[in-house]
Amino acid sequence: MEPLDRDKLPTHLAIIMDGNGRWAQQRMLKRIVGHQRGAETVKMVVEQAHLLGIKYLTLFAFSSENWSRPPIEVRALMTLLKKYIRQETARMMRKNIRYNVIGNRGDLPDDVNRALDDAIVETAGNTGMVLTLALSYGGRQEISQAAARLARDVASGKLSAGDVTVDAFGTYLDTGGLPDPDFLIRTSGEMRISNFLLWQLAYTELYFTEINWPDFTINELRKALADFQARERRFGRTSDQIIKRNDPLNA
Repeated sequence: MEPLDRDKLPTHLAIIMDGNGRWAQQRMLKRIVGHQRGAETVKMVVEQAHLLGIKYLTLFAFSSENWSRPPIEVRALMTLLKKYIRQETARMMRKNIRYNVIGNRGDLPDDVNRALDDAIVETAGNTGMVLTLALSYGGRQEISQAAARLARDVASGKLSAGDVTVDAFGTYLDTGGLPDPDFLIRTSGEMRISNFLLWQLAYTELYFTEINWPDFTINELRKALADFQARERRFGRTSDQIIKRNDPLNA
């Protein structure tokens, strides 16, 4: 197991969970079997993130582009999602984890939205980790919708043009109130962010692994987090500036 410094873990971990279908096809199985195995990996990652003390975990569960998949696969994914939410809410309560959802929920089936509403209400008082599921989510769509809401507030006089700052715009995003991710993991070997959190990932550390999501183990998670801890996050500054900033003599 990779040794980890709990003081240097990401506050907000985001994951693009990719490779369920490929995992199944490599084994001559139906794609939904890969998604079912991927749901077990989700349970493990949520548990480990909670145990490590990570405060925010965001999972890219279903993109706005995923609706173009075969209808039988989409229906199976929605059924699996509803089952996961129903089964895991009791565990979220025991672990003090709060559910959150971003994306265009109006696209989701009514029964899935009812399950999500119930879970969000039931866990609303939890003060531990925030588990955000990105469902029917697209980063460009999120930004355009946020811009439209902001424009309406400017037009109505609720906000002046001079009030439009980076921080102000962030409050109009689906993730308003959440910190930007420190670390993004993508599985399955694809090296792109696929329209996920385009605004929020400006300074996020990116990590890509060839491992398909159903094979992403505890040790693979710890390996990724150890890689994050070995990086120097400068945010536009030089290494010397970072060293001086962290020197207690300069405090």
